[in-house]
Amino acid sequence: MTDNLHVIVLAAGKGTRMYSEQPKVLHRLAGRRLLDYVLDSAKALSPEPVTIVVGHGAGRIQDAYKGTPGLQFVVQEPQLGTGHALLQTEPLLRSATGTALLLYGDVPLLSTPTLKRLVRQHQSEGAAATVLTAQVERPYGYGRIVRTGGRIARIVEERDAAPAERGIKEVNAGIYAFDLAPLFDAIKSIASRNAQGEYYLPDLIGIYRRRKLAVSTLTVENPREIRGINSRSELAEVGAIVRQMKNEELMAAGVTLIDPATTYVQQDVVVGRDTVIHPNVYLEGRTVIGEACEIHAGSRLVDATVGSRVTIRNYCIVTESAIADEAVIGPFAHLRPGSDVKTAAHVGNFVELKKTTLGARSKASHLTYLGDATIGEDVNIGAGTITCNYDGKTKKPTVIEDGAFVGSDSALVAPVTIGKGAYVAAGSTIVNDVPSESLGIARGRQENKEGWVKRRQNK
Repeated sequence: MTDNLHVIVLAAGKGTRMYSEQPKVLHRLAGRRLLDYVLDSAKALSPEPVTIVVGHGAGRIQDAYKGTPGLQFVVQEPQLGTGHALLQTEPLLRSATGTALLLYGDVPLLSTPTLKRLVRQHQSEGAAATVLTAQVERPYGYGRIVRTGGRIARIVEERDAAPAERGIKEVNAGIYAFDLAPLFDAIKSIASRNAQGEYYLPDLIGIYRRRKLAVSTLTVENPREIRGINSRSELAEVGAIVRQMKNEELMAAGVTLIDPATTYVQQDVVVGRDTVIHPNVYLEGRTVIGEACEIHAGSRLVDATVGSRVTIRNYCIVTESAIADEAVIGPFAHLRPGSDVKTAAHVGNFVELKKTTLGARSKASHLTYLGDATIGEDVNIGAGTITCNYDGKTKKPTVIEDGAFVGSDSALVAPVTIGKGAYVAAGSTIVNDVPSESLGIARGRQENKEGWVKRRQNK
């Protein structure tokens, strides 16, 4: 856009109506922090370092973005309105030139194309200030745009507006582009003569007009973009909008959503074409799903990597794990962090994996726990098998090599290795390694006492 674009994000408010100890801009919308959306839209303009004005919960916001490149923070204390907040950036921008783009940390739907249009118009018209406006049917709560001869004359806030002014449907979005040269001197001339005794940034427009400085406006095409979040109810309402937008994006790219209204896909999720997603599926974090998969109802995937042609049956949980092509998971399977299911492997009902690799074409079909295990290819794990990986102090590994067969109801006490092609007899508790192509049996010898039941009954 320009080598002299400075983005300022106001994020100092307490968010009283959220009734939360957490700063409002850190609340999550479709899995991401509110402030994340604003920063992503701004950074797409390639500005100078983005300046974030913080106040309430300043330390928590700074900690949340610690180490994030291209950000700098200033603290507003006390919070005396938007004009006062912008004034806090003067020490960082005093010697800067160019355009200041002012955004808010609780307005997540504002798009990069809209911001580009705003900055482009501001610069092409050589304005001192350009105001983003919107036409809304229910303007309650917004500042109204008062025009004279078609040109903006001033902005009046809801509480300060006369009855006739409250009928105006063109509202102030609160988003501005400013020429930096006259900005801070003008802010200092704002007087707190309003119902709240604060320094309102919209008062700058009247000041600029009196000083014969050019003020421009741009009306946003979709009023939904300027919607801010001030309560949990609004957070949920905007969340529904964001989810709908994501679902529409996926369907346009060739993904089938059986019931979009009950499909919850977060913003950073990637899904390949011809994948079918059933109702009540949750795809979260940075989950990536390949092509032609089928994810059945009730499943939840968080930061998962899924190959192509994978079937995930009903009510599975997959967290920070990988599933390769053509694998089958579930129903009712649980893949905990660090699990890696290889090509065409099968994890069946009520099977739990934790930090375990299950090799290609291997199967663990029923009622099994596999923790801290490395399992080779073409292995069969019988029902009820447990890797006893925790000795009360440390986690120990289990290795099951290619082609091994572990019988049902076996306990493998780690550290232990089951060799290539070896068998473990059903019901065994294995505490020593089983060599390749050997049979490991570790169970008491069966003894039948004939007539025992009748003798017991006669006592």
